[in-house]
Amino acid sequence: MDTPAVEKAPSVVRYSDSDLAEFKEIILKKLDAAKKELAYLQGLITRRDEGGDMDEGRYMTMEDGSVSMEREQLSQLASRQITFIDHLEKALMRVENKTYGICRVTGHLIDKARLRAVPHATLSIEAKSMMNR
Repeated sequence: MDTPAVEKAPSVVRYSDSDLAEFKEIILKKLDAAKKELAYLQGLITRRDEGGDMDEGRYMTMEDGSVSMEREQLSQLASRQITFIDHLEKALMRVENKTYGICRVTGHLIDKARLRAVPHATLSIEAKSMMNR
């Protein structure tokens, strides 16, 4: 009286379509805000570049140094914003592929609260703390 062994199909661990739709909305809002911020920063950088009345015969002043430093800071902020936008766009791709919210280290679902706070997260808190040790 052997009973056939029942093979369990591997369970698919992912967020439901309704959860993915919620996360997609969050990501799209953050993406829109990030793109507006980038456009603002790029506008400031452009104005700084156009505003400089730098004659070659003119001596550099302290003000020229501070303008240069401010332009560098704006460029760094814009660069960080571009990286943030890239991460958000990749998160959108994961939503479309239905792989969003899965920790790339543990393979478990990332907590919803973490994803709401950091929608581009690819690591669970457990994986993040393991990596920081």
